[in-house]
Amino acid sequence: MDAPDLVVPVRVGKANPQLRYALRSWEAHLPHRRVWIVGHRPAWLRNVEHIPTSQHGTKYQNTTAAVRAACSHPDVSQTFLLCNDDMFVMRPQPDGMPVLHRGLVADLEEVYVRRTSGRYLDGMRATRDLLASLGHDDPLSYELHVPMPVDKDGMLKALDAGQHLDAVHKRTLYGNLASIGGDEISDVKVLGRSPRFDPDARFLSTLPDSFANGAVGTHIRGAFPSPSRYEEGTR
Repeated sequence: MDAPDLVVPVRVGKANPQLRYALRSWEAHLPHRRVWIVGHRPAWLRNVEHIPTSQHGTKYQNTTAAVRAACSHPDVSQTFLLCNDDMFVMRPQPDGMPVLHRGLVADLEEVYVRRTSGRYLDGMRATRDLLASLGHDDPLSYELHVPMPVDKDGMLKALDAGQHLDAVHKRTLYGNLASIGGDEISDVKVLGRSPRFDPDARFLSTLPDSFANGAVGTHIRGAFPSPSRYEEGTR
């Protein structure tokens, strides 16, 4: 079986050092065929494919448009890995990327209700309600900061089902509608500068500040000091 492509939605206007090191980690540890940058292509990138998309909506609308564009492109592999530019694969994955989830949406909702409000929580609830209306009463959350295996046709069906939602949780909608299952892990996003993270983690993710100024960023940069073939000055 051929290795999957990587699909990476990228926002406009970012120098994006996180993407540089994410690519280094993927080249080192994540078997793949091609890299597709969807949206904005930073000038330093090399040896990648590019799908331009409009960036005039909300971040949810922009990323959803990017995923739809990738799923509709004939040259993107039928199964691809949906990545963000802040997802780092810290250990080799010789058998490919596993399917991972975050546990029940209902349990995650309880956590978010205690600490936040706003569009993300609204989107979680709207996606949960949509899934319940489609027969998935106890859906799993796939809103993890790790690459996610995606089938193009299945994701397009999910996006069509959720196209009326303002902030659809598209990973969760797809994962449940396609019944992809998987193993449960805690999210790997490191939010602050403190040294409280697992240095032996298989996967890590950062915010721009925790990457630039935190212990986790120092750890990631130290793990991947050499440029990848996707950077300016390499072939």
